[in-house]
Amino acid sequence: MDQKGLAEASGLSLPTIQRMEASDGTIRGNVDSLMKLVNALAEAGIVLIAEDAVSGGGGRGVRLRK
Repeated sequence: MDQKGLAEASGLSLPTIQRMEASDGTIRGNVDSLMKLVNALAEAGIVLIAEDAVSGGGGRGVRLRK
């Protein structure tokens, strides 16, 4: 999924997605925008892995839902 597709899927503007991607470290944004982003990724089958979560790769990141 590219930035434009993510913007459309989440209902956020393309510049908002671009600002979030350009963040160093922690993604900045209001809670509503972050939840829209997380929900759009989940709908696309993408699972977010927290830093302290157990994962086969040994750390935070993303993976596709099986």
